[in-house]
Amino acid sequence: MTYAIQPMAMKHYDQVVALWRTCEGIGLSEADSRDNVRNYLFRNPGLSYVAIDKMRVVAAVLCGHDGRRGYLNHLAVHPDYRRQGIGRALVDKCLATLETIGIAKCHLFILRNNAEGARFWERMGWTLRTDLRVASIYVGDPTRDPNGFDETLL
Repeated sequence: MTYAIQPMAMKHYDQVVALWRTCEGIGLSEADSRDNVRNYLFRNPGLSYVAIDKMRVVAAVLCGHDGRRGYLNHLAVHPDYRRQGIGRALVDKCLATLETIGIAKCHLFILRNNAEGARFWERMGWTLRTDLRVASIYVGDPTRDPNGFDETLL
């Protein structure tokens, strides 16, 4: 199978969300709504990528930065396209692009129950951190469950 890597654009959104929904280990939330992804891509131009095979999105990754650290989110490869180096190629593209803008370190989040994802990242040479924990809060409504979401927003 052949594929082409290109920057993610809003024209890919519906296919990307459909891909994320079919891939285990991807935790979707209202942060992944169309408007929020549009804002993310606008704030991080040219950093997120998709792999396309015959006009079909077969892999995707969100990539951004805060000015000092890069972040990868929602790397997904369609099950029919796994073990072909597509995930690695997307990650390499993101890291190379971050490097060109002066970002020297990149982080990602892995759901605790995503053992396959953790193995992938370890094979890629990433260090799984055990010294950090993540805390979340909804701005404006600290009583909302930070792990809850309304899938109808996607």
